[in-house]
Amino acid sequence: MAFAKRVAKCYVFLKEKKGETVMSKQLLRCGTSIGANVREGQYAQSKKDFISKMNIALKEAGETDYWLDVIHSAGYFSDEEYTSLDSDNKELLRMLALAQQQMVKESLTRAFDELHSGKVHHNARDLFKK
Repeated sequence: MAFAKRVAKCYVFLKEKKGETVMSKQLLRCGTSIGANVREGQYAQSKKDFISKMNIALKEAGETDYWLDVIHSAGYFSDEEYTSLDSDNKELLRMLALAQQQMVKESLTRAFDELHSGKVHHNARDLFKK
């Protein structure tokens, strides 16, 4: 939630002090969506729902990275302002990417185990033979 608060303050700054409204709204939308999706994932109805929410959060962090770069390159952020927000967002990207990699690894391991334990229908096993 701390990052979302910073993004919201950044939006107000860009809108009121710099007169920028288009890119700042994009940043506000995606930057606050990261935490919202993580929080929603905490109350997911299933593991699949949880994974979906974490994947959305990762994509939103990637989009936030893009808008931070665009806004900075357009001259609306000082290097210091940009670096501060960018480093926090990069940390979120790293954490979410690692979580996604771990979830994919667990899913593949579970599928492999089910395939070799005979729990998977015979026709499904034939798909892996080719």
